[in-house]
Amino acid sequence: MSEVKPAAIAVSPSVAGPAASRPARRRRSDVPFFLVMSGLSALFILLIVLLLVADVMFTSLSDFSGALTKPEIRSAFVLTMLTCTAAALLSMWVATPLGYLLSRYRFPGRWVIDTLVDIPIVLPPLVLGLSLLILFHLPIGGWELEAWLRDDVGFPVTYRWPAVVLAQFSVACAFAVRTMRVTFDQIDPRAEDVARTLGCTRGQAFLTIAMPQAWRGMIAATTIAWARALGEFGPILVFAGATRMRTEVLSTTVFLELSIGQLDAAVAVSLLMVAMAVIVLLILRVLGTGLNA
Repeated sequence: MSEVKPAAIAVSPSVAGPAASRPARRRRSDVPFFLVMSGLSALFILLIVLLLVADVMFTSLSDFSGALTKPEIRSAFVLTMLTCTAAALLSMWVATPLGYLLSRYRFPGRWVIDTLVDIPIVLPPLVLGLSLLILFHLPIGGWELEAWLRDDVGFPVTYRWPAVVLAQFSVACAFAVRTMRVTFDQIDPRAEDVARTLGCTRGQAFLTIAMPQAWRGMIAATTIAWARALGEFGPILVFAGATRMRTEVLSTTVFLELSIGQLDAAVAVSLLMVAMAVIVLLILRVLGTGLNA
């Protein structure tokens, strides 16, 4: 008996459909995309590098060391370190609870508070300093805040070092709040809910569950607030002034040195501030915060 082989079935292109009749499309190259993206990015990076190189080439090591040995600049450096640290610590006292509330709870007027927190970030610095000055000197029914602090409390603020701290705090705290909110957004709230079902109060759950998990974010927020306070100029100039050996910080030192024609000293102080900012950023990178702020 002969074996019967199945007949081959011929499929015409019309039956197979349009996909069988079309030739395979060649994949386009991604090289133009990466060239455009990397080129635009490189322009900005190159600008930053050129700015730093220009500052370094403009001044010499002797000019740099000579400027930093001036008593007024050394005083400004000490005051900058103290006020930036005070502003950063004060920011954390506000940013931690406020960031937690904005992250965990939905309450009436939440969007208003969320908007108000961003105002110091988008407000022009000079306007913020002017607003602080008006706040402390606005007469309300014959009562004035600055006069009360000066005469009754014995702690004047305007045009003194507390004004420097307050001006720095007003802006730095907003950045710290944003960082802490992102931190708490990334922490799963289920552990706090379990703790509350086991008898913990909200405060105990916050202190024992949320805070230990947020330590990296707290360090990051403190570092960011400190760095932001370092760069403040407008509010300090308007609200605290730029008095030598009294309310002068490094940012106002650059302005004062430029105003008297000491360009070498201004560039030296600028390089010092750049070095301080780089150190702060390196600390932030080494910590490996893992935040998506």
